[in-house]
Amino acid sequence: MASAAEQLAANINFKAFAKADDLKKRLWFTLGVLIVYRLGTYIPLPGINPAVMAEFARSHGGGIFGMVDMFSGGALSRMSIMALNIMPYISASIIVQLMTAISPQFEALKKEGESGRRKLNQYTRYLTVLIAVLQSYGAAVGLESLQGMAGSAVVDPGIFFRLTTVITIVGATLFLMWLGEQITARGIGNGISLIIFAGIVANLPSSIVNALELGRTGALSYIFILFILVFSIGMIAFIVFMERAQRRIFIQYPKRQVGNKMYGGDSSHLPIKLNSTGVIPPIFASSLILLPVSLAQFSAGHGPEWVQWAVGLLHHGSFVYLSLYLFLIVFFAFFYTSIVFNPQETAENLKKAGGFIPGYRPGSNTANYLDYVITRLTVAGAAYLAFVCAVPEFFYAAYSLPFYLGGTTFLIAVSVPMDTVSQIQSHLLAGQYAGLLKKTRLRGSRK
Repeated sequence: MASAAEQLAANINFKAFAKADDLKKRLWFTLGVLIVYRLGTYIPLPGINPAVMAEFARSHGGGIFGMVDMFSGGALSRMSIMALNIMPYISASIIVQLMTAISPQFEALKKEGESGRRKLNQYTRYLTVLIAVLQSYGAAVGLESLQGMAGSAVVDPGIFFRLTTVITIVGATLFLMWLGEQITARGIGNGISLIIFAGIVANLPSSIVNALELGRTGALSYIFILFILVFSIGMIAFIVFMERAQRRIFIQYPKRQVGNKMYGGDSSHLPIKLNSTGVIPPIFASSLILLPVSLAQFSAGHGPEWVQWAVGLLHHGSFVYLSLYLFLIVFFAFFYTSIVFNPQETAENLKKAGGFIPGYRPGSNTANYLDYVITRLTVAGAAYLAFVCAVPEFFYAAYSLPFYLGGTTFLIAVSVPMDTVSQIQSHLLAGQYAGLLKKTRLRGSRK
């Protein structure tokens, strides 16, 4: 069996990587942006008592607050200027994409191509500002009512504190959204996913140290910690296997005669991933459930009764929370698949290229068959996502672990690096093809 280093060398041509100057610039740019993001999570919000926030974070470290804090890379527990992280942008993206499915005007913009996509992105940014304003104001009001052993969480509560909190958090959220877009455009990988990934990975060392400390003090047995380690490795291997699984549909191209020569007759495959949505459904589901409930916890029992009732109903590990969480994962798996894969458009493109699926007539029959295949794959993919996200939740609820071990964490920590490595490979292949074309042109000019 090949070692991990040999497998990595087989996937990435290091000789070609050394010559890929553009790729190296993109990697350094991505790394620099992520460093800026991590530094921003340590800039405290003005007017906050850090001792009270540290006490609140210790008492609410598990459960929903701990999950949101994990996504923000610890920014929420420190109540930094990036406490909301990228969640308002994700919520805005959910709303805009839902509108493209139910609104004819938004659907027409989606079909306009690049110009329509720019308009939808602009609407997403405007909606991000609105959501960030509402959430930051709610956080400011909740912080004013938060009390601890060291006093109030806010040094000088009042309208000035609320105003500065809204301006600071909204500005930081928009800056973070811009950083994510810059990574996507000028760096490597998906910027939003990499920002969430960086926040999760940054907290992994402290989580491991805390688990080992619990074993040293006797709160957890070393056998149980070893079981968690084996469970995590098995879950990671399972995710890698499922993320690489795909259904390959055979495509045939007919032969055609041009003059005295025969062309065509080739065949290929149309690969369709089992999970074509990636980590989008768990992230969307988490953002819809976790952030509103977590911000409501800042009221510390002084908010409206219906808010406290909803927080109690969606308690981490409860039946209502798990049911809603899994329902949203399945819903977004089907919804996002319908966005990224259009059977009618794929069938029309095959027909224009002269290809066909053996046993199915080009056109509507091919589209119906592709829709049948993608529906079955989405059922399996949604079940896989629900399983990966549900098992750690049941595990957490059954054993009342003092730290969070979530399926969404596993998915993001595994899927995002896999997607980034795939993009690195694509850049390397593009560079190699460009080099071959350049050499061919030089030889042609010499002749």
